[in-house]
Amino acid sequence: MPYYNLKVWIASLIVVDCKGVLTEFVGMLTSIATVSISGTLDRKLAAIAEAGYQGVEIFESDLLGFDGTVADVGRMIADFGLICTCYQPFRDFEGLTGSLRQRAFDRAEYKFDVMQALGAPLMLVCSSVHLEALGEPERAVEDFRLLAQRAAIRGLRVGYEALAWGRFVNDHRQAWDIVRRVDHPAMGLILDSFHSLARKIPVTSLADIAPEKIFLVQVADAPDMPMEYLYWSRHFRCFPSQGDLPVAEYVKAAVHQGYDGPLSLEIFNDRFRGWSASQVAVDGLRSLTTLCGQVGILPSIAPRVAILGIDFIEFAVHADEAPTLATLLAGLGFVHVGEHRSKNVSLWRQGEVHLVINRDSVGWAHSHWQIHGPSVCALALRVDDTQAALARARALNMATFQQRVAEGELAIPWIRGVGGALTYFTEPDRGSGHWTHDFKPVGLGTVESGALEPRAAARLPAIMRIDHLSQAMRMEEFLSWQLYYTSLFDLTKMPPVEIADTLGLIQSQAIESPDGAFRVTLNGSTASQTLAARFVEGEMGAGVQHIAFQTEDIIEAAGTLTALGLEILPVPPNYYDDLRARFGLPEDFIATLNKSNVFYDRDASGEYFQFFSRAFDKRFFFEIVQRRGYTGYGAANSAVRLAAQARYKQLRFD
Repeated sequence: MPYYNLKVWIASLIVVDCKGVLTEFVGMLTSIATVSISGTLDRKLAAIAEAGYQGVEIFESDLLGFDGTVADVGRMIADFGLICTCYQPFRDFEGLTGSLRQRAFDRAEYKFDVMQALGAPLMLVCSSVHLEALGEPERAVEDFRLLAQRAAIRGLRVGYEALAWGRFVNDHRQAWDIVRRVDHPAMGLILDSFHSLARKIPVTSLADIAPEKIFLVQVADAPDMPMEYLYWSRHFRCFPSQGDLPVAEYVKAAVHQGYDGPLSLEIFNDRFRGWSASQVAVDGLRSLTTLCGQVGILPSIAPRVAILGIDFIEFAVHADEAPTLATLLAGLGFVHVGEHRSKNVSLWRQGEVHLVINRDSVGWAHSHWQIHGPSVCALALRVDDTQAALARARALNMATFQQRVAEGELAIPWIRGVGGALTYFTEPDRGSGHWTHDFKPVGLGTVESGALEPRAAARLPAIMRIDHLSQAMRMEEFLSWQLYYTSLFDLTKMPPVEIADTLGLIQSQAIESPDGAFRVTLNGSTASQTLAARFVEGEMGAGVQHIAFQTEDIIEAAGTLTALGLEILPVPPNYYDDLRARFGLPEDFIATLNKSNVFYDRDASGEYFQFFSRAFDKRFFFEIVQRRGYTGYGAANSAVRLAAQARYKQLRFD
C-alpha cells in the first residue's frame, strides 16, 4: 500500500532523548517543511531527522538552491530515514488561457518528474494570484480534473490549498467546493491552519469536508496582528502554542472529522531564519507533541506541570565576588543561615525566599560563572511530582539529569533552562528537607520544624516571597524559551508589551501560572544597545536579569532596607509631577513615594508599587513590589526606570 493512502496512519513512535531514555507514545506522522528552518538543504534535512520527525515537505526554493541533482536529494531523504510528505509550492496554475494554460501543464509535468525523483507522492498547488487568470470555478474544476488525471498516470496526487490572499479562492470552503466537483481520487484538499484562521473562517466548516479528501494538514500559529495576509504569513508565522490562533481547536476538528494523515509544520519566520536550525527543528517537534496532547491523540503524555512555587535561586560567583553579593543580600534584609556540608555554598533566607550563593571553584556553578560571570546559575521549582515532571520533559525531548551527590545529600533532578542555567524540580515535602540535609546552620541560623529560621532580635522587612523573575535573551531565541515554559509547565502567556528603552524598543512577554505562584517575564530586543541586548551580549547568553520580591508594605520596606545599607535606584523628580497629573494622588502620598524612590501604577485591577536596587557588578538587580490586586508588572514605569538605570550607568557593558 502506498504510504500516502493514510486511512489508518496512526503510528507507534519511539522518541530517544539525549540520555538514551525511550519514551513510547502514539501519534500522527510528524512532518515539517524545509522552509521552516535555516541553512542549506542538506543541513536542514540533517536537523529535521535528528530532531525526530518522520516526514519532510521539500520547498522548491531549497531544492533549486541545492548543489546536486534531484535524485541526490531523494537519496538523502531516504538515508535520513525520512518520508517526503509533499513537494511544494506549485503556483498560479488554474484559470489560465491559451499559451499560459499550456505552459502551466508543461510546468506540472516537469514537477511530476521532480516528485518521482524525490519520492514525493503529493504536490501542493496553492490558489492562483495570477493577474491573467479567470475566476470562473468551472474553469478551475476543468483544469484540476485534467491535472489529477495526469498525476494519477504517474501514481501521484495533487492537493489544492486556498491561500488567504488568493485572487479568487482564499477560503478552504471554496477550495473544497472545487475539489468536490473535480471528483477524482488523485485530487484532494490541503488545509493550512494559518490560511483558515487568519481569515477567521469557522472551524466548524471542516465538518463539511470528506475526511478521505483531506490529503494533508499543515499547522502554523501566528500572533494576532492587524496586517495584510501575505506579509503576516511570510514574516510572523510560528509554531503551535507560540502565537494566538486557535490551532488546537482547528486540528481537533480535522481529527474529529476523521483525518488521520500527517501533521506538517509550514513556518515562515524571520527569527527562525536567523537561529539554529537544530534548535528550531526541536522546537517544532516539541510544539507538535504539545499540540497532539491538546487534541487528545497523544494520550500517554504526562499533563503540563503545575508550578507550586520557587524553592530557591542559586547564584554562581567567584570567591572574591561573594562578599559583595552577601553585602547586597544583607541590605535586602536576607540573613545568612547555612553553609553547605561539602561545598563552598551559603544559604540566605527571608520569609519564604531561599537564595544560594555558590562560590565553589569546581563543578557546574563554576563552569557557569566562567562563561557568564556573576549570574543566576540555577532555579528550583516546586512541583507535586518530580517524576511526572521528568516524564513530561522527556516526552518533549528535553534532556533530564540527576546530579552526583555526597553521602547524606539529597539528589535533585534537573533539566537545562534559559541560557544553560539549571531548572531543578523539588517536591513540597522536600522543599525544606534539603536545607537540613545539605546545609548546616551558621550564625543566626537554627533548625526549627525542618527549616532554618533566623534568630534576629529585630524583625526584618516583610519580604514574603518571590513575585517574579525577568529573563533577557536574544530575539531569535525568544519564541523558543516561550515554548519551553508553556509546553512543559501549566503556564499562560499574557499579552506582549513593548517597552521604550533609551536606546531602542524591548519586547516583553509575561508568562504566569493560574494562581500566580510562578511568574516570569521574557525580554528581548533587536536594538543592540538596549538594556536587554547589552545584558545578553555582556553575559554571553540569556539569563535572569532581575528578581522581584514581594512585600506587604512598600514604604516600610524601603525605609528599613535603606537603613540596612541598600542603595535604591533614584527616581527622577519629573516622574512624580507626572503621577500627580495622571492619577490625582494626594500631595502627601506623592511626597512619601518620592522620598522612598517608589514607582506607582494603577489600573482597573488595583495598585502596584515598586522600587529597585542598584545592579550587582553591572549585571543583575533586584526589585521590591507590593500588589494591591494589581495583575501586571508596572510596564508604564519601565521607560522611566530604564532611563534612570542608563543615567547612572548601572548596567552598561562599555
